[in-house]
Amino acid sequence: MRGMFYLFLSVLSQVCAEALKVSGHVGHNVTLPCAYDAQARGLLSFCWGRGKVPTLKCSNRIVYAKDGAVGFISESRYQLLGQLNDGDVSLTILNVQPDDAGVYGCRVELPGWFNDYKINIILAVEEAPLEQLATQASRTVTPLRQQDGDDTTLYRKGRAEDAFIAFRKVGNICRVATIVSLTVLIITIIMASKKQTRPLQRLNTSTMENVYEMI
Repeated sequence: MRGMFYLFLSVLSQVCAEALKVSGHVGHNVTLPCAYDAQARGLLSFCWGRGKVPTLKCSNRIVYAKDGAVGFISESRYQLLGQLNDGDVSLTILNVQPDDAGVYGCRVELPGWFNDYKINIILAVEEAPLEQLATQASRTVTPLRQQDGDDTTLYRKGRAEDAFIAFRKVGNICRVATIVSLTVLIITIIMASKKQTRPLQRLNTSTMENVYEMI
């Protein structure tokens, strides 16, 4: 039964996670959006990891912050250039390379059970167009404003806020689904326990009858 419970939590965490696709170009910077309402909730703990957001924490963690204070960044290419005090915890990857392609997961630890904000972002890395390569030497790419299809700061924050609003809607559905599913799981466990005790009771009754017959 414990295995079923953990399996249920694992499936639920994936179903309730938002998903987003972002494209970037080799040699440029790209930002993966993630944000929450810091004005309403205060500064919260969050993490970024390579791979989908698991049941707890972040897999292959690359960034971690406790109550808004960044305590761990695995590489200098990973930057948090948003306004953390406003809840913008978007991850910027500098000088993107083909190996950076893949899934990234952001988790913001919201108070309450099954309540964390989770978003899985699929990063697709493409080769820069030829005209961009020709002018790359004379162009200065700054972390705060990205070019050639990469998100600007305002657009990045807007996408993150849109994802967070969508998550809140999905989150309400997930919480209802969690309550219903847990109720069904508890009822199933109780019924299974009763079925296991019935044969034992019948065996005890049969044993007593045999004893009386021998007497």
